[in-house]
Amino acid sequence: MTAVATENVVASSQLKSGPQLSSGPQRKSGNSVARSLAVSFAVHVCVLVALSFIVFQAPLQQLQMIVDSVFTDERAQEEFNQDVEKSLEAAESVNFIAGEMATSGLVTGGLGGTGGVAAAQHKLEEAGSLQQPTVKLNIGNINLPGLKIISQDLGSGQVTGDIGRVVEGYGAALGQMTQELVRMMREQKVHVVWLFDESESMKDDQKEIRERFNKVYEELGLVQKSDAKLKASDEILLTTVMSFGEGVHELTTKPTSNTDEIKNAIDKIPEDPSGLENTCSAIHFALTKHKTTAQRQKRKLVIIVVSDESGDDGKDIEETIEACKHAKAPVYVLGHYSVFGYPYAHVHYIDKKYGLSHWLQINRGPETPEPECLQFDGLHHRWDVFSSGFGPYEQVRLAKQTGGIFFMLPGNEDNLTGAGTHESRKFDLLDMKEYLPDLSSRHAYIKDRLEHKFREAQWQVVATMNPYKDGELVMQSQWYSTEADKFDEVGKVTFTRALRAMGMLNDQVRVLDSVKKMREKETSQRWRANYDLMHAQCLAYRVRLFQLLLSLDQHRKQRPMPKDPMNNAWNIHRVKELLEPDKEQIRQTKVDVDELKKQSEIATRELEAVIENHPSTPWARRARWELDAGFGMKFVEVFRDTRYLNRDFKLPKQ
Repeated sequence: MTAVATENVVASSQLKSGPQLSSGPQRKSGNSVARSLAVSFAVHVCVLVALSFIVFQAPLQQLQMIVDSVFTDERAQEEFNQDVEKSLEAAESVNFIAGEMATSGLVTGGLGGTGGVAAAQHKLEEAGSLQQPTVKLNIGNINLPGLKIISQDLGSGQVTGDIGRVVEGYGAALGQMTQELVRMMREQKVHVVWLFDESESMKDDQKEIRERFNKVYEELGLVQKSDAKLKASDEILLTTVMSFGEGVHELTTKPTSNTDEIKNAIDKIPEDPSGLENTCSAIHFALTKHKTTAQRQKRKLVIIVVSDESGDDGKDIEETIEACKHAKAPVYVLGHYSVFGYPYAHVHYIDKKYGLSHWLQINRGPETPEPECLQFDGLHHRWDVFSSGFGPYEQVRLAKQTGGIFFMLPGNEDNLTGAGTHESRKFDLLDMKEYLPDLSSRHAYIKDRLEHKFREAQWQVVATMNPYKDGELVMQSQWYSTEADKFDEVGKVTFTRALRAMGMLNDQVRVLDSVKKMREKETSQRWRANYDLMHAQCLAYRVRLFQLLLSLDQHRKQRPMPKDPMNNAWNIHRVKELLEPDKEQIRQTKVDVDELKKQSEIATRELEAVIENHPSTPWARRARWELDAGFGMKFVEVFRDTRYLNRDFKLPKQ
């Protein structure tokens, strides 16, 4: 048998060893399972050996094994709307209603705090960090205190704070921040420290905040003049402005009550070249610098963090929470939503030399102590910005535990790229009330997950199918050469990885099927939704990878050239139309058009069930995107600017 033929047989047996896409799992004897495991092990070894001796081809007999393995078994908001406070003029009068301040018609509201909807409350304990999944993955830095604390009055006087108020922009957030400061000022003097993220993506945010600062401080002055309790002191409120990246910069020479000094300090915020946002370190710096003086002057120390990222030192979140509690310093965060079940987002950046577009990775989630969704999208790591409906875990937990508020700014961010960019960031509280994220410390969260086999099985799938940890799960989807030899060189790698990924997905479907009966006993609707989406995705991705293998084979045999002479590369696109096997592929794989469509329909039904069973949730949105993207794979001719290859331009560090 030739090397190519060996590879074909190996692939065929690997696919036969995988679970079938049938309506129900089939039982096998212990000896059968053992034989399957032995064959699977031998198959993987043979594949690797065979591939090291052959040039890239799409071995059709190998496709047969893939098909046998994959296709043998069948299985079977109302939004939180709040008008943006556009006026930059200070209010001329101040009214107190039920103990709260109303200025310029501003109305508070959101996911927590005074005036919020009542919801259950979680106790939060310690912490941990999330890294990319391995079998025991910690995909790190995410904070999202859930909706469960909504009925509590927030602020420094409380044991816990607000998990998240959804506001339409900085105007509304600063207006509510004004109310919080007034509430505290009526009890004692206040020293507020503003901590601004130095990342390049925050420049527009800083400009908007600067323009609105005058209104906030003028209204605070108006309150002070009209409130008997606030007339006693001329400097009842002092302000310090700092910025942070890898380190911390002090932008006001000393605490001040001068509005012009505050605005000038914001203008001096630098761009940090490191690409790091060490939020916890910055908070510790502010506490060390000002805690003693504030206590001596009997001032309330308040910290306000303004950042569009979840930070790089989330491993220190519990220590930071304890330090803030000891200083009795509440932390307020003006931030953005977390990406659904994913630690990252990608922002659009244009380099200054050529004006070329680039996509930089930033930390932006997830909403839970560790990610509960697949990090693999069927080709490589995820590349989307679907909203979770909540803020990043670490930021929200920090605000909640210290008695502050997480202000979630859900507006569209034009610089974000990826699937879900144009989707609404908000979800109706009533739709999401059964899907609240666990806001426990990471230590407590992991301990609880380990005690639930149904949940731990899902985590093992997430950890195993983690392309950030397993580079072999990253398949090239762009910039295939139009030259045959170069195409084959990259195509061989893609083929090998796709074959391996299909085998891994087979294994993960078995893992999920093994706990399927536990689904009905699972008390968390969130974990049910995680399971439903994950199982459907694993089935869909197997079909998609098989399509990729067919596409590679047909492209190699047909050797098409771009129709447009300007185009110089091929990209893989997801399409709804399934690529039909040719006669030779049907002969070798024993999969005809009807069989292929059958498997696609099974995956489609499960994704549609996610939409039906979990409507108006992030799970439904993601399932809808998978369906709209389709399971087919197609090479599309494109133009690639060769200046990208020069690499003689500088990009911000990530």
